[in-house]
Amino acid sequence: MRNWLVLLCPCVLGAALHLWLRLRSPPPARASGAGPADQTALFPQWKSNRYDVVVGVLSARNNRELRNVIRNTWLKHLLAHPALSQRVLVKFIIGARGCEVPVEDREDPYSCRLLNITSPVLNQEIEAFSLSEDASSGLSEDRVVSVSFRVLYPIVITSLGVFYDASDAGFQRNVTVKLYQAEQEEALFVARFSPPSCGVQVNKLWYKPVEQFILPEVQGTMKTGAGAVLHRVGACCPGQSQSFEGTIVWESQDLHGLVSRNLHKVAVNDGGGVLRVITAGEGLLPHEFLEGVEGVAGGFIYTIQEGDALLRSLHSRPQRMVTHLRGLREEDALLEEEGRAHDDIVFVDVVDTYRNVPAKLLSFYRWTMETTSFRLLLKTDDDCYIDLEAVFNRIAQKNLDGPNFWWGKLNWAVDRTGKWQELEYPSPAYPAFACGSGYVISRDIVDWLASNSGRLKTYQGEDVSMGIWMAAIGPRRHQDSLWLCEKTCEAGMLSSPQYSPRELSQLWELKELCGDPCQCEARSQTTEVLTREL
Repeated sequence: MRNWLVLLCPCVLGAALHLWLRLRSPPPARASGAGPADQTALFPQWKSNRYDVVVGVLSARNNRELRNVIRNTWLKHLLAHPALSQRVLVKFIIGARGCEVPVEDREDPYSCRLLNITSPVLNQEIEAFSLSEDASSGLSEDRVVSVSFRVLYPIVITSLGVFYDASDAGFQRNVTVKLYQAEQEEALFVARFSPPSCGVQVNKLWYKPVEQFILPEVQGTMKTGAGAVLHRVGACCPGQSQSFEGTIVWESQDLHGLVSRNLHKVAVNDGGGVLRVITAGEGLLPHEFLEGVEGVAGGFIYTIQEGDALLRSLHSRPQRMVTHLRGLREEDALLEEEGRAHDDIVFVDVVDTYRNVPAKLLSFYRWTMETTSFRLLLKTDDDCYIDLEAVFNRIAQKNLDGPNFWWGKLNWAVDRTGKWQELEYPSPAYPAFACGSGYVISRDIVDWLASNSGRLKTYQGEDVSMGIWMAAIGPRRHQDSLWLCEKTCEAGMLSSPQYSPRELSQLWELKELCGDPCQCEARSQTTEVLTREL
């Protein structure tokens, strides 16, 4: 009997344990739509993470109106489409942090760098470069010397100069100084120094006056004697925050070299922060504009303009910062609410400025690889018209698929000024890149970009950065003119950029009315409205 009890004991214990587990387990889930007990309500709508295409829409934090227009036009149409709604995932890409520097106080409106002007030197002429009293002043072997600098607030250059040679009995050299406008071969300023025409000596420099322009009101580049080059890039004043990039080149017209110094042996007078020398380590201007050896062979005299406006701007900066930070907190709250309401935003750990757009894109690529399974990725911007049905139809018609695949409209020009100013890439042409209104890449390319995102250098824009990155792996490029790069309307277009919220709504209204936003009988009336508004 004792033996039987020993044998039955494990069975009894097992039955009791099974019964206990059954009593603790939750009741079976109800059918879909049966109410709060439906467990699917606990998961986000994109729980089914296998898609044909992921669409990433680059969007600025304050572009809420554009995002809402997209939600009410092509995204709404997509979500209601019986075939495409389960095949496409759309996410807006937004930087999680706003720039804490007000636009008025930035070096330029496209970055988040503080325009750090303190104690400006006003109402007097300023020598940009000078030599110390004990500095020697003999000739060097360099016949061409250049230095790059940035003007952060409007100045007027009144004179260009070359260094004094203590061994000269008077001025015995021939040197030329020129100011070139960016990307222009013709000089804007020219100053020639020679024995019969050497200008005026001030301290250890000889100066000659030049035609006076407010910089950065005029863009340019300056060359001197043996070849000084100065590049001008924009304008900076309170409320505009643009700058002027320049390079001065001194060129000797004689067989012997210039009187020149290493940058570290020259005193720079930045006028309280309106001027900054750019060294090769900080990021030199493009090689095509540089000549000779980096250094200084003279200088220039300048005055600061709009001094009263500058002082008022500096005085009001603290209050402006307080107001701006309060606005950022309110913007954060609105974005958080928008994200919860629509569940279509990916917040990436990037300060949201134009110069950081390449970093935003790389962060989104990492997010897609970590959270989603897909075949292709389409990138576009929030101000673009997109026809996803046309994209899918073209993929099927042209068999646009497979690994190492890049489909878009390719360009290669390099801009040196303005919003798309490129100061990091030295060549006159980029590797081929697809314009940012829309392009498609395969999953393996997204994987490569995400895996290498920590090592990839970013350039002035995400589209050109993509071209440079893609040059490393040589994807199969498919050129397609229906990805439009300019604001225009063409039959069958896949994308078109740079529209206002109202214009996007009207384009989509025509698309739904006639099937084509560009060829519609109702278009003439809508176009008249658009023309009046523009």
